[in-house]
Amino acid sequence: MPPIISAEQVHKTFRNGKIEVHALRGVDLTVEAGEMVAIMGPSGCGKTTLLNCLSGLDDFDAGEIAIEGVNLRAMNDRTRTRYRAERMGFVFQTYNLLPVITAVENVELPLLVGGVRPAEARRRAENALTPVGLAARSHHRPAEHSGGQRQRGTIARALVNNPAIVWADEPTGNLDSKSATDILTLMRNLNQELGQTLVIVTHDAAIGDLCDRIVRMQDGLIVAHESPESAMA
Repeated sequence: MPPIISAEQVHKTFRNGKIEVHALRGVDLTVEAGEMVAIMGPSGCGKTTLLNCLSGLDDFDAGEIAIEGVNLRAMNDRTRTRYRAERMGFVFQTYNLLPVITAVENVELPLLVGGVRPAEARRRAENALTPVGLAARSHHRPAEHSGGQRQRGTIARALVNNPAIVWADEPTGNLDSKSATDILTLMRNLNQELGQTLVIVTHDAAIGDLCDRIVRMQDGLIVAHESPESAMA
């Protein structure tokens, strides 16, 4: 089967007046379906920019990106937005949960926006909260949850559509060490049980240790592909 993610010679430049920052300088990357991949490197090396370009959140200047065999350049903005909603999930460091609604309401929100009937959206949201361990707290608001519980809610929301790909940007960045370990173990278990592809931008070596592969970036380029074993050697 073709890779679920394929990028060839991707370039991205940010411009501010006369200043140009070459965030991506010809990136090639393939990710197989079901892989859990960590993208690592120093701050400012282009990790988040690459994730945003691969997921269609940001445009890129040159090169080609295909997701599930579909070229992102062939999609208009509306089609790309719909595709993200139906086939992708996102986990961010800042949770991005609405504070005035409960966990189950946060999880069902993307389904309702996508036109799923309320009763079905609620059923699917409740089902998504069970594997992340939040079923008993589904009617609590984010402020009543710990950081780890909030991130569990974010993961449930990312998975509620049964996406092909989950993108995560520093998912443990705001968590204490125990909560971070719990979230890492949860993400790996879900990856193995559900077969979803995970691409994770991180500084956390513990995430790399749990992934199938570590992609190292520096100065807008991929400079190495490592197995967790070789990274620890």
